[in-house]
Amino acid sequence: MGARMTRALRNFNVEKRAEQEISKRKPSMAPKHPSTRSLLQEHLSQYPEIEEEVSRKDNKLLSLLRDVYVDSKDPVPSLPVKAIELQQHPKEFRLPIGDQFDKNIKDIPKGKITVVEALTLLNNHKLSPETWTAEKIAQEYHLEQEDVNSLLKYFVTFEVKIVPPEDRKAIQSK
Repeated sequence: MGARMTRALRNFNVEKRAEQEISKRKPSMAPKHPSTRSLLQEHLSQYPEIEEEVSRKDNKLLSLLRDVYVDSKDPVPSLPVKAIELQQHPKEFRLPIGDQFDKNIKDIPKGKITVVEALTLLNNHKLSPETWTAEKIAQEYHLEQEDVNSLLKYFVTFEVKIVPPEDRKAIQSK
């Protein structure tokens, strides 16, 4: 109900209100500063032809202005600028290690490992730390030695312990 009333009031007498707005005087020039107003009046009283000259449109200048086409370009520097070449080393890739790898992964950058490989190497080191040392893991997976040491020190895999029933104390029923 409210939207209907709002729409009716908004659209009431739209054409007449639009015509009134269009027929209003166009905005005039911004007012001059009081200090310059007196100087302008004095100058116009001395030279009345200036007012006509200022308000008159010059067709010749307007036609020349229509023919102007501006094409901007940056100025050429006087000193030659050396092209800065970014030294990018070609990336070395390796194939994923192990049987359980994602089919979408075709190659892995050296120095990186996948999640499956990380879990595998952590598990191998946990099960047999004397054969899977940090040096062997770094060599096998093309990793930095200090990264492997940090990985083995701060990350562990989940371990599920199943407590056999004979070790638990059974609750005696009454």
